Amino acid sequence: MLRVGLTGGLGSGKSTAAELFSENGAYVLSADELGREMMQPGETVYAAIVEHFGPGVVLPDNQLDRSALSRIAFAEGRVEELNAIVHPAVIARQAELADELFKEDFAAVAMVESALIFETKYGETKPDDSPTPLEPWRTRFDCIILVTASDEVKINRYIDRIADGSPLTPERRAELASEARRRLDQQIPDEQKIPLCDFVLDNNGSLAELEEQIDELWPILQFASANTSLPSS
Repeated sequence: MLRVGLTGGLGSGKSTAAELFSENGAYVLSADELGREMMQPGETVYAAIVEHFGPGVVLPDNQLDRSALSRIAFAEGRVEELNAIVHPAVIARQAELADELFKEDFAAVAMVESALIFETKYGETKPDDSPTPLEPWRTRFDCIILVTASDEVKINRYIDRIADGSPLTPERRAELASEARRRLDQQIPDEQKIPLCDFVLDNNGSLAELEEQIDELWPILQFASANTSLPSS
């Protein structure tokens, strides 16, 4: 079995990479999707968010107002308050799902797709056989894959995703670019992440180029999962 962390900054294309890994046979757990599920009415995370941030983050249909939460988190600098509620619950659920998967398929590759693997402060920090604390991500994953792209590419992809094919005024494009930069500022730069990762996928190019890199990497991950540890380089 192999526990893989797949990460990348805003607009890096990590979700596209996750889809390609899934097509090859990886079991992908999306941190964003799990978070959205836990932020639905009736869930404990939803209740904790409303209790902490107040009724102003709730829409008339009782769904969370994600625009309001985004403004509070990023524009008002309260992102860590939100993370403290969401991250522990999502990480615990990821571990639970991975454990269930490995019981069914010991040689599975369980891949957690998350933008904030290095940034989050939550998770186990000291395994039973370790005398000193470790960074949370070191105890959660057997290897980590980073999807990289230049900031310019990331920002343009973010704008295109929000626009979803609709034309944008120059003012709206500038507003979205500023929002993307604020979000990127909350994330550790790729240059600092690269030395911590086992594999790096360059996604400045085409989809075909990314797919080629993943096709080369997938057999390595399969070998590692079958042998329970990564082969020495």
